[in-house]
Amino acid sequence: MHALSLPTWWIHVTSVLEWVVAMVAVQRLGVARREGGWRWLSLAMMPALVSAMAACTWHLFDNSPNLQGLVVFQAGLTTIGNAALALAAWNLLRQQRQAAP
Repeated sequence: MHALSLPTWWIHVTSVLEWVVAMVAVQRLGVARREGGWRWLSLAMMPALVSAMAACTWHLFDNSPNLQGLVVFQAGLTTIGNAALALAAWNLLRQQRQAAP
């Protein structure tokens, strides 16, 4: 693969795996605290995960111009993911403030 060096590939792949671990950790935290907002936060992390996978796929095919649509898809997912995370974080804060004594 000419697009990325081996160390850069290592960073890309481990970052995707780390994101999956973070999603699971957020989900488990919500279960342990019995707060449903954490589940929404974990779910809101999904578009960013798919976006990262799309970026890795594009790099896997040496950044082929034929896959330019994948880059647009990835950018859109990043935007959607950022908005979803912001909304989920706001929702979690709102829920925690309501539950506070």
